[in-house]
Amino acid sequence: MTATVFLSETFFFRLRALYVCELAVDKNYLVTAGLTAIQGSAMDENQLFKAMQSDDAVLSALGPREVFKPSSLLYDSALATTRAMKRSGVERLAVLSAAAHFPGIPNRIVSFILRNHMRDSLRMEEIVQASDLDWTIARPPRLTEDDYTTYRSREGAAPKMGFTLARKAVAAFMLDAIDQQKHFRKIVGIAK
Repeated sequence: MTATVFLSETFFFRLRALYVCELAVDKNYLVTAGLTAIQGSAMDENQLFKAMQSDDAVLSALGPREVFKPSSLLYDSALATTRAMKRSGVERLAVLSAAAHFPGIPNRIVSFILRNHMRDSLRMEEIVQASDLDWTIARPPRLTEDDYTTYRSREGAAPKMGFTLARKAVAAFMLDAIDQQKHFRKIVGIAK
């Protein structure tokens, strides 16, 4: 299995082995893990098209650098990604969103505070859901740098009492969804 993984606005990485993605959040690890880093923009359809040739899946773990400022990073990337995937024939997509989109008073408060990011991520979700791809949208709560890969998941809702999740666990969930061929065309809440 190979995949193109977007981890930042200006770089994307080609995975040669699935199990290393959970550690790929550490950019120093990329070299030792045998990953190929390709400089480019996750919002450039043509660059993405070239990068994902012969890949089996695309994982997008993009996020804005400044959550309080207006941005269209996620929306623009979703447009470019879904179009490039259609052109290249890659059908499996896993994207990172936010648990604050689930109903509930605490989520409404977070959505108000982070309204610019929430607007952008919701628009991204709409693009992904409107595509004919085999997508999975992962909605974690607040992300941490903790060192674990375990998670709980729940289709269509946030897991109960799930307030944080390690970035490595998010990567593990996204890889599991692809590797185990689960959660097709589903929004999945994930948490510790």
